[in-house]
Amino acid sequence: MSQVTAAATRTPAEVVRQTSVSRSPNGISYATAGEVTLTPSDLERMIAAVPGAVAAALDRKAYYFVPLTVSQGDDTVIAERYDVALSDNAVCHRNVNLNGSQCVFISTRLMDDKFSVAFEFYINVGHALVERAGVPKDFAELVWKQVEGNARGETSLDAWEARKLATGHQPDVEKNKNDFFTAAFSDAISIYMLTLLLDVDYQDLRERDYQLLAPAALAERLRKIAELFPPNAGFEFSILHRRRG
Repeated sequence: MSQVTAAATRTPAEVVRQTSVSRSPNGISYATAGEVTLTPSDLERMIAAVPGAVAAALDRKAYYFVPLTVSQGDDTVIAERYDVALSDNAVCHRNVNLNGSQCVFISTRLMDDKFSVAFEFYINVGHALVERAGVPKDFAELVWKQVEGNARGETSLDAWEARKLATGHQPDVEKNKNDFFTAAFSDAISIYMLTLLLDVDYQDLRERDYQLLAPAALAERLRKIAELFPPNAGFEFSILHRRRG
């Protein structure tokens, strides 16, 4: 009876040293390594959807789309292909600092479609933007006005928990508000970029751990993001309201 050979692995440093990096027209550096299911054209368009003003905040970062990023104690290894035995310790992504740059390894084989891979990438981009540029004042004012108006739900578990702390009788109110603004802004950026790439049915974003933000409130946030970061040429942002049958 034949045995299945375990997938070969490499360290992040080996992947970086042995892999050629491409540069998208918007300035983002990216590469693939190993057996990934994304087609080159799908990946190129996914990267190109990041608005230029957002991409400008991602200097000295490179994104590596790999089959599996595997945690091994304090170490990280990259699998050359999908391996069931390695998948239990695989993580969606891992940020590794190498040679003065940050390399982000995204596990494409943990997710089963382009939607999921793109959203994972855009979530990482959203967090990176907030770390570099902070939260615009007018966006913070918009989301807090929604909170004061008792807008239902939130865009992620982080935003949901931070909002509860920011509106409760807790110490460090300002810190909790800033945490909420950070989570809400990075969420909105991520969702916005996803809508530039794909037609997104709002219900596809639902989660079981918290109530999803009311559609009208999310639409307000996305329109504000579109004002701040207009789409690149070849991409379009629009919100369509589906009538109930």
